[in-house]
Amino acid sequence: MKYIETLREGERIQEIYLCKQKTSAMTKTGKEYENVILQDKTGQLDAKIWDPGSMGIEDFEALDYVEVHGDVTVFNGQTQLSIKRARKISEDSVDPSNYLPCTDKNMDEMMTELLKFIASVNNPYYKQILGSLFIDDTKFSEAFKKHSAAKSVHHGFIGGLLEHTLAVTKLCDFYTTQYPILNRDLLITSAICHDIGKVYELSDFPSNDYTDAGQLLGHIVMGSEMVSKIIATIPDFPVKQANELKHCILAHHGELEYGSPKKPALIEALALNFADNTDAKMETMKEIFESNSMAGADQWLGYNRLLESNVRRTTE
Repeated sequence: MKYIETLREGERIQEIYLCKQKTSAMTKTGKEYENVILQDKTGQLDAKIWDPGSMGIEDFEALDYVEVHGDVTVFNGQTQLSIKRARKISEDSVDPSNYLPCTDKNMDEMMTELLKFIASVNNPYYKQILGSLFIDDTKFSEAFKKHSAAKSVHHGFIGGLLEHTLAVTKLCDFYTTQYPILNRDLLITSAICHDIGKVYELSDFPSNDYTDAGQLLGHIVMGSEMVSKIIATIPDFPVKQANELKHCILAHHGELEYGSPKKPALIEALALNFADNTDAKMETMKEIFESNSMAGADQWLGYNRLLESNVRRTTE
């Protein structure tokens, strides 16, 4: 199989990909064409059907597997495919693992490690919240284990949410050894819970797109609401501890313009924001490098909106 990350300008390909998205558009001269986003486990590819009514273009829709024939080009620095022929392929004839991006880590091992962090929390109220989510609710924990952490940007793959959450939790655990002023139980609990709303903000693969609730509320508010519902079932849950945990979740993006309803007011909320930001940006860099695997260390790889910078690899 010719994976998307290996495609280079000037190649002519005949390959099967998953159609992630398909929309109609018009050129400046009024000619209709179609925008298509193709996907495999290595990434996504912008494609165009410049002559939708031609004999070689058969009907297909988003989330169909499609065999495409076309020429690989580069436009504005981005690899693109000009589709000459296309036909829908039966799901039974493809291996889905070739088309759905997945963590390269063992999901069961990561979940076991996360459960060890849960076991290390001493506060009985926080422990009940974590147990309710990740031990008692097997449907949620299984969905969490396999879920994506994003539609794009970082950790946008199967197991990405678990991988990101574990990384953030490890960073927070380190912070508690470096800065003993931190309340470890609060910080570890908020680290594990900070993105739980993403299970419902984003749909499952292969669509991996925002749900209606995700668009209207967002994972930060949804996560706080989820925690609030569990707290309501726990007798005599201390109000201050409940508010501190929810504050950490609500403030974990750090800035109002980044989607946080609140800016960090607790030192634990600040630490969580730093850990979340660190892992998100390090993963973003890693994914940029992987998608430009053929570029030399001295080649600039383009502007990234999350990093707000043009980036390249370090010279070896």
